[in-house]
Amino acid sequence: MNLASQRAGWSRLPLRAAAFVVLTCVAILGVSGWREWAARDQVLKGAETEMANVARSLIQHAEDSLDLVDSGVVGVVSRLEMDGADPATIAKLRNLLEARKKAMDRVHSLAIIDDQGNWLTSPGTIASTLSDDSFFRYHQLSPKREAYVGRPVKSLVDGEWVITLSRRFNKPDGSFGGVVLAAIGSRYLSHFYEQFEIGRNSSVTLVYGDGMIIARNPNNDKFVGRNVGDTPLFRDASLQRPSGAYHFKSPLDGAERVSFFKRSGRYPLVLLATVDKDELLAPWRAAAVSRMLYVVALVMLIAVIGAVLVRQLQRGQRMAAALVEKEAHFRLLAEGSSDMVTRIGLDERLRYVSPSSSRVVGWRPNQLIGTDALAGIHPDDRPHVQAIVDAMKRGEMDEARLTYRNVHRQKSEVWLESTMRVTRKDNGNVDGVVAISRDITEQKQLESRLETLAIEDSLTGLANRRRFDERLKEEWARAYRERSSVGLLMIDVDHFKSYNDEYGHPAGDACLRVVAKVIAAEVQRAGDLAARYGGEEFAMLLPNTDAAGCARVGERIRSAVHDAGLVHASSPASCVTVSVGGAACRPAFERTAGMGALVEAADRALYAAKDGGRDRLMMSGEVANLLPRASGQ
Repeated sequence: MNLASQRAGWSRLPLRAAAFVVLTCVAILGVSGWREWAARDQVLKGAETEMANVARSLIQHAEDSLDLVDSGVVGVVSRLEMDGADPATIAKLRNLLEARKKAMDRVHSLAIIDDQGNWLTSPGTIASTLSDDSFFRYHQLSPKREAYVGRPVKSLVDGEWVITLSRRFNKPDGSFGGVVLAAIGSRYLSHFYEQFEIGRNSSVTLVYGDGMIIARNPNNDKFVGRNVGDTPLFRDASLQRPSGAYHFKSPLDGAERVSFFKRSGRYPLVLLATVDKDELLAPWRAAAVSRMLYVVALVMLIAVIGAVLVRQLQRGQRMAAALVEKEAHFRLLAEGSSDMVTRIGLDERLRYVSPSSSRVVGWRPNQLIGTDALAGIHPDDRPHVQAIVDAMKRGEMDEARLTYRNVHRQKSEVWLESTMRVTRKDNGNVDGVVAISRDITEQKQLESRLETLAIEDSLTGLANRRRFDERLKEEWARAYRERSSVGLLMIDVDHFKSYNDEYGHPAGDACLRVVAKVIAAEVQRAGDLAARYGGEEFAMLLPNTDAAGCARVGERIRSAVHDAGLVHASSPASCVTVSVGGAACRPAFERTAGMGALVEAADRALYAAKDGGRDRLMMSGEVANLLPRASGQ
């Protein structure tokens, strides 16, 4: 009976083996298909991420463009409300508007319109009035003073589609006096979008809040002014959020698109960055077909082997056991750590290298085995690593973790973190070292960025107060050793509080960035340092510079800020100015004076400049005459 049962079992084995082969083939096909579909999803998600970055960058560009234009409009409104709209003032402003238009390529036109809708300034002779235009009616009926961004319209000057930004200005009695109008051309925006290479059939579209297209790349002239307000992006409640991915069939060209939209938080604008879905998935399809052909070939091979196994069952069972064991080893390698594992012999040659070396250092295992284990380490880091390895070979250390720079085959250099552990023979003697290494380049770059942020002012890009104090201490000590001089300029923006009150904090921040740029332009030597000292006050450290040199640099800064022509109606100069105080000292000859005395001397000179009427430079004189000498005189 046992024999009969055994034979019955053997008779069922071919069927079981065939079922196993079929299930294996189906599983491989299923897993491969699932992985290809996951790869497809990954491609789509990667495209969404790329489009999100493009959309965020370009909506920021649109906002910045409107902010830049608005700053000019605010200045004109202030001048009109202070000086009135008489012909002399309009003549001056006409020249100013033309100059600003030429200076900013994004500005299509700038104009002033009176309370009846008539042009006071325009790029050409235009007979029509604007009393019926939506922006004019808005300002005429609304006492609000904020900027108004209107729907895209065709310019009366040259017929180009533009987006307008306007502000109301009042007469002295507070009544409606007219509108200052600025426009950004659709062609400028479209040409700017050409810089972003995101695909042959991709597009970038800037849309007004109601669905009217402001600018598009490509085919801007074909689509600008078209209204897409009936699409789900503007009608579907689930898409009325600040930003998000959006898959749709374009009503403009009928192409299936993967996109990301970003709505402006301050203006009625929507930026839609899209990529053609067929174009995006074409490389994936080609690769997927190639990979699936390999998989099908593998499945067919397994099927043939399965047929042989069914006929030769006993041998097949032994082969299956061997395959299971090999598969276990394969899975262990495939699903294990992605870090690079190496074994180093006592001769410091690589005896084993894991396949992940291709990703970590760019070389395949067969290119590394037998080579010097420390050959790729940066010369500055190698002595430390060599000392650790020597100590481990001598048995003084069993484990160590260290970080160092290493040559990469494709990249110039990567940072690696290695955990090393000694291996021993049965008798306890050290016979080598096993190292597990991973790439921490991104982490190091992040650390470097954080260090930069710790010494850099985020608004102006200059050094912050902490960095200034450190450098002042270093330069003071250097000047003392070398018996040289140290110069210091303290710079303060005049009437900055009134500027903030009149034009708002965003304009105040923009003003500080302009002043910072002027100061940074005077950093001519490696040792010079420009810093934001605090609020609207800046400092410039000038090593090896006497009082005369200090004064020359300070006067150039004062003059350059004045010539920048930032409109400041409340300033006596009608523009943003700075007061500059300077001081110079030779620490070796003023041994009782400290760094604080130099800062105090420059600060006193700054206050003297402010007390003397602002927009001027004052030097404290040779600090040697102001500070107590070592001799006590």
